[in-house]
Amino acid sequence: MVITVFGDEAHVMRSLEAGATGYLLKDSLPEDIISTIQLLRNGGSPINPIIARRLPRRFGGAAPAATLEAQAVSLSEREREVLQLVAKGFRVPEIAKLLKISHHTVASHIKIIYSKLAGSSRGEAVYEASRLRLI
Repeated sequence: MVITVFGDEAHVMRSLEAGATGYLLKDSLPEDIISTIQLLRNGGSPINPIIARRLPRRFGGAAPAATLEAQAVSLSEREREVLQLVAKGFRVPEIAKLLKISHHTVASHIKIIYSKLAGSSRGEAVYEASRLRLI
C-alpha cells in the first residue's frame, strides 16, 4: 500500500501499475489510516475516496451496472441510512450515536454494504452508491 502526499493521477497510476494494492493520502485522519491498514490486512484494496472517483474514467468505467444495481436493490433501510451517513463523512462512532446503535452494528452494516456494492473501501462504496443514485 502506498501512503503519500501525491494524489495526482500519474502517481496513483504508476503505483497501482507497480503492484500497490491500496493508495492513501498522508493527510487522512489517523483513524482512517488505521482502518485502511486493517482493511488491507483483511484482503481489501483501500483507495482514498478522491482518488477512487478518478479510476473509472482511467479504466473505461466501473463494473457492469446491471450487476451492481441488482445488488443495490437488496440494501435494507438501515443499510441505506448508514450508507448516507458514510457518504456525508461520518465515522463509525458518530453513526452509532446518531442511529442509537452500537459501533459493532454500524461496522457490520458497513461490511455488508461494501459486499453488496462490490467495493472494499468507503470511497468505492460511496462512488458506486452515487453512480447508482442510492445517495
